[in-house]
Amino acid sequence: MAEHSAAVRQVVASDGTRIVYRADGRVGARPLILVHGWAQSSACWGPNVLAALTRQYRVIAVDLRGHGYSDAPEDAYDDPSLWAGDLRAVLDAEGIGAGAGAVLLGWSYGGLVCCDFLDNERGAAADGTVGGLILVGALTGIGRGQKGGRVGKAMRTAMPSVLATDAAVAVPAMIELTSAFHGEVHGKGEREQALLALALGTPPRVRTALFNRNSGHDEMLASLDIPVLVMHGTDDRIVDPSAAEHALATIPQVRPSFWEGGGHAPFIENEGRFISEIDEFIDVLDGAGGGR
Repeated sequence: MAEHSAAVRQVVASDGTRIVYRADGRVGARPLILVHGWAQSSACWGPNVLAALTRQYRVIAVDLRGHGYSDAPEDAYDDPSLWAGDLRAVLDAEGIGAGAGAVLLGWSYGGLVCCDFLDNERGAAADGTVGGLILVGALTGIGRGQKGGRVGKAMRTAMPSVLATDAAVAVPAMIELTSAFHGEVHGKGEREQALLALALGTPPRVRTALFNRNSGHDEMLASLDIPVLVMHGTDDRIVDPSAAEHALATIPQVRPSFWEGGGHAPFIENEGRFISEIDEFIDVLDGAGGGR
């Protein structure tokens, strides 16, 4: 069995932004790239999920620009090519290229970043750098009229308070929003507080800037020639389930996983099921000879 090699690493993106990421898992195993959501970081997945995944895959969990330990530039959060370039820089730094069969997993806003990458890097799917895509409670577009970008009631209610610089305004709104991340499950208070801390640790100007863009990826998704798993809670109040329905209607090689009564963060609600569904999806890729 290959050895594990855990490390926190960094790479400088095309515009000079320092991107920090965690790399762990079996050397030589299929790469699994975890891309977190709005106002979160690579810590959002939790230790149990990361430990389980690293036993099977080469896991690379990215801190997006403006989040976690990555740099937070003053502007340019509306440029899809920069988001794409950040992931490209990480893949290049880790030697993940043609034939690697990496699986991109994007949660919430992270799904949009994965789409930014696949749209700007059309050759990544064609040459086997990327062999699969998992969209978890994900956006595939953002802005007015983008069917893949419809947000849920809890997010609409929280706006614009969660963007405020005044803590007296932002903190109560963020507490309410974070409580909507999962469905009616018990014993998740510690994880909820961890996500709240990550959200409040993201600068308000970054939280705001991420919404100041209008872009969609329907044309790319309609021509995407890799398998895709769409995982979404039916009671997601952050990203409306219609965003998942739109992805399912657009992407050719796609399979749905709707979690009945589930909320926005399935990796919190049921860690075992979340891991199992990833394993099952990647087992299909392995059986089809997709990448490693």
